[in-house]
Amino acid sequence: MIFVDTSAWFARVVPTDPHHPTAFQWTAANEERLITTDYVVDETLTLLRSRGHITYALSLGELLFSESIADLHYLTPDEILAAWIVFRDYSDKDWSFTDATSKVVIEKLGLRQAFAFDEHFRQFGSVEIVPAG
Repeated sequence: MIFVDTSAWFARVVPTDPHHPTAFQWTAANEERLITTDYVVDETLTLLRSRGHITYALSLGELLFSESIADLHYLTPDEILAAWIVFRDYSDKDWSFTDATSKVVIEKLGLRQAFAFDEHFRQFGSVEIVPAG
């Protein structure tokens, strides 16, 4: 499975995003199952709406909550607490709390790849970013 971050979902659905062509082509060619979290969904839908893309937010939300394009992992209370510890202990990084939850889930599930354009994922040191480049 490949973890999908907010930056990738946003680029995938917003044609004016500079990463859209790469995101669109990569998702069209990818055959591996994708996984994302409820925190990433929240962040993505909020970002889309705040940038005036409510139609994209509604369409993507339907796909994500039906789990037709990715498995949806709901964080447990223990994972949220672990994310708080990551957020606190890596306060020298410019990671969002959602980034911290992603790091926890990626490591807990033993995932090796993340579809992301967010440079913070490179800082995790535990995951290969796809697509390469």
